[in-house]
Amino acid sequence: MEITKSTRNQIRLQNILFVILFSTVVGLLAWLSNQYSFSSDWTKNNRNTLSDVSIKLLEKMPGPITITTFIPDGNLLANRQYIEELVAKYKKHKQDITLKIINPDIAPDLVRQLKVSNYGEVVVEYAGRNEHITQLKEQTLSNTLSRLLRQGEKQLLFISGHGERKPDGRANFDWNDFAAKLKIKGINTGVLKLNETPVIPDAAAIVIASPQADFLAGEVKLITDYIKRGGNLLWVQEPGKSLHGLQPLAELLGVDFHPGTIVDPTAQMMNVNDPSFAIVTSYPQHPITRDFQYMSIFPKAVAINFNDVKEQWTALPFLQTVPRSWSETGILKGAIDYNADKDIVGPLTIGLALTMKTDDKNKKSTKQNKNQRIVILGDGDFLSNTYLGNQGNLNIGHNIVNWLSNDDNFIEIPSSTAIDSQIVISDLLGAFIGLIFLVVLPLALLVGGTLVWVKRRSA
Repeated sequence: MEITKSTRNQIRLQNILFVILFSTVVGLLAWLSNQYSFSSDWTKNNRNTLSDVSIKLLEKMPGPITITTFIPDGNLLANRQYIEELVAKYKKHKQDITLKIINPDIAPDLVRQLKVSNYGEVVVEYAGRNEHITQLKEQTLSNTLSRLLRQGEKQLLFISGHGERKPDGRANFDWNDFAAKLKIKGINTGVLKLNETPVIPDAAAIVIASPQADFLAGEVKLITDYIKRGGNLLWVQEPGKSLHGLQPLAELLGVDFHPGTIVDPTAQMMNVNDPSFAIVTSYPQHPITRDFQYMSIFPKAVAINFNDVKEQWTALPFLQTVPRSWSETGILKGAIDYNADKDIVGPLTIGLALTMKTDDKNKKSTKQNKNQRIVILGDGDFLSNTYLGNQGNLNIGHNIVNWLSNDDNFIEIPSSTAIDSQIVISDLLGAFIGLIFLVVLPLALLVGGTLVWVKRRSA
């Protein structure tokens, strides 16, 4: 081919076009890699991915979130990667999350301003509010964000003065441990004595937890008036107990309680010797028990019957016993058998949720755009200091309070644990692996090297 001035110009033009096109392709690839990314979590329980609950929580949080952690230089490199990786999981679903890693030794003014007291402390800020946490992991961070999202402080007021379960009591009967768990979730508890303070202040809900003595007529009127104004209520009743003057409340809610104590043969199959333990393993469809997969245990429960003749409440059972359970009206001693003439066969309701639109209250309610919510339980022992840790009791208690507080989105944030971080092998397999690496491989290398050396010497 003859090289002329014209062909040189063509070749030069082709080279220039190639460089331009190649640079354009590289630039487009770089832009696409920044705009679109793909990642896959292959761990057994997806521990490198945020849980669905955390993702839904972030979707409900408009506005920026700032996470500030205080780490001295000596620990910076060891912790920075873990912190950045964790926060990156959140930023993947919410871009306006800002992470700040501060050396507290060179920022004493900021330490004092945010009231930081320990190295490694994390301050999470959202909507003008902040909280401090000491262990940064998904469970603690998501729970902190859920508390910051709550509009104002939620409070449960426990009616007191009639032998009720106490939120600050240490007895086996009381709910101190449950109240402590609620505080972690951002819900405080208080005590209200109606005979001393004849008014019910605004609260997430009031709690009547297993009274042992009669209410005065004036106290009952305060409670029923509170319900008529649209207030939320958690009422816990025990088997074999009278209503202690709360008949007007039961009539207002359209409920009554079956005589006797629930007997559940399922408990005996699970090596529970007490026949009065009711076990719930499946749950009706309700926001309280949505996607709930834990078994819950209820010692000495009474069945609830709903009969709203005025048809003003919408009632849904969310805790029910198995069909072969029954309400035993006899003495719970010796051989206990179902008596069709006296006993009531299951399934029996031990958890009932009532709702009513606040518009139906003739606009007397201050809870605009929210339904009034009532929960009635046929057992309070399952949340007591003694039984709180059994199976899913704590989880169901959290869900009940969250639903009563109109916080349907904050239903238990799980944590992912590394269940596949260790390889467990037998002694025989371990000896076999050791033989390969300590004997076979070194001998193979020695023989191979010797053969190569002999071949080269003979060449």
